[in-house]
Amino acid sequence: MSLMKSKNIPADIKSKSIKDAREEIDNILNKLEKNEVNLESSVEDYKRLIKLNNQIDVLFKKRFKEISTLIKKIKKK
Repeated sequence: MSLMKSKNIPADIKSKSIKDAREEIDNILNKLEKNEVNLESSVEDYKRLIKLNNQIDVLFKKRFKEISTLIKKIKKK
């Protein structure tokens, strides 16, 4: 993921954990699947889904890097 994508993530999304972001994604998907929103709202929900997914991607990559660093340290011992 590029640095640009992570900069475009709003603060309220950046502060979410993976679990919280996933729960919001599930809620939005349920709402969209049940057609509980109008087209304009659907577009906004879709944009938010993309930002939430980008945040999850950032968090997973960060965790992966942390784990990789730990593994390298362990292998050096």
